[in-house]
Amino acid sequence: MTRIVCMLIFTVLCGTPVWAAGDAATGKALYASCAACHGVQAEGIAAMNAPALAGQEAAYIERQLAHFQAGVRGADPADTLGAQMRGMAAVLADTQAIADVSAYLAALAPMSSASDAGGDLRNGNNYYQSKCGACHGGKAEGNAALFAPRLAGQDVAYLKRQYLNFQQGLRGSHAEDRFGKQMKMMSTTLPGEKDLDDVLAFINAQGAAR
Repeated sequence: MTRIVCMLIFTVLCGTPVWAAGDAATGKALYASCAACHGVQAEGIAAMNAPALAGQEAAYIERQLAHFQAGVRGADPADTLGAQMRGMAAVLADTQAIADVSAYLAALAPMSSASDAGGDLRNGNNYYQSKCGACHGGKAEGNAALFAPRLAGQDVAYLKRQYLNFQQGLRGSHAEDRFGKQMKMMSTTLPGEKDLDDVLAFINAQGAAR
């Protein structure tokens, strides 16, 4: 596992996209078209299957929006929710608009977990630290240097859906999704669904860890 993690880090450091500096004030205005699904404070709305975006690293948001626009993400016919997001991402006119809205979201305070997800936290912690923590941080706070998103405070159902999307090839299969390919590989390392649920319970317990 250590060898795999080292390979992932090497891949990240070999080259990452460069974006224009975003303007959070402009991004706030642009975000108005997103609030109906993601919430006024970008807190996420579980009933809309929309994740929390507040406090997420700008570089991660930029990459995901660009991927939706380019069809790198959300193009699989089975990914109906991703297809909806592709349509919404198209509203952003250019890379500057993407940078602006990403800067606004990154400046917001991260959300706290909504509720207790249950699960075996000890088992979840053990699997999380051995499989996920090297990239996503020991408390699921994310790691900007590795372009690994923040997971703490995110809706558990959303996290599980994305993990399964990677596992089933709905994400991470496109030739241009370099980081998604890494996550697709990691999504095969948990023994079973109970262990996944325990990992998600551990992540949920981290709340708004910084």
